[in-house]
Amino acid sequence: MKLIVASDERTRLTDFVVEYLKSQGHELILRGILAQSSNDRWVEIGKEVGMMVAERKVEAGIVFCWSGTGICMAANRVKGARAALCWTPEIARLARKWDDANILCMALVNTKEEAAKEIIDAFFSSEFNEEGFNEAHKLDE
Repeated sequence: MKLIVASDERTRLTDFVVEYLKSQGHELILRGILAQSSNDRWVEIGKEVGMMVAERKVEAGIVFCWSGTGICMAANRVKGARAALCWTPEIARLARKWDDANILCMALVNTKEEAAKEIIDAFFSSEFNEEGFNEAHKLDE
């Protein structure tokens, strides 16, 4: 799978995720500080990832910032980008299943490497289920 991976800060977690994705056979495009780019602000990084995913230049994205929130919000400003901040495998699975998320956002603070691996595995092993979405979001009559 062709993925874009980006962060505004390079950490043990980002290095672990890049190596894990490579070991799984994914083709990676790195952005932000991971590409040693001068563009290392989360706002620009999030928008760039959102555009790459929305324009189908990549199949999906994984992004990081300290809380995960800012870069998620920036990516979601792009029409067609559906970024989801995920902190557990179950949240990642549901973001794909119910919300058709195409960008996985994770926080650099407090996300452990093993948890990140499980979140990534859940995200990419799940698919959108429109029927499940409709059932989960049905309004009470």
